[in-house]
Amino acid sequence: MKINIYETIQNIFRKYRNQEENNIDYENAMSIFKNDKESVLVDVRSPQEYKEWHINGSINIPLYDLEKNNSQITNNKNNVIIVYCQTGKRSKKAVEILKKVRYTKLYEIDGGLDNI
Repeated sequence: MKINIYETIQNIFRKYRNQEENNIDYENAMSIFKNDKESVLVDVRSPQEYKEWHINGSINIPLYDLEKNNSQITNNKNNVIIVYCQTGKRSKKAVEILKKVRYTKLYEIDGGLDNI
């Protein structure tokens, strides 16, 4: 099997760039959320973490339930969806899950709650 190093590097770069394009800082995320009444803010942490503290107006769908419960977010897959977690790791995975089910306007709060 022959591996094309150039194509492999390009694919890695594309994947990394696409993940970075979904990052948004907290201030911009809150501006979008407040000004776009159709936008949805999703906390993908556990229910216990959500109870301890969360951003007002957010809904809680834990990452481990997101694939089967993503329809709870919105019926319009063109609405802006902003996801967050504690550190940004789960929200990156959440964006990938939501892309697979064809949500189109996805953002994650860069660094999660730890970065606020």
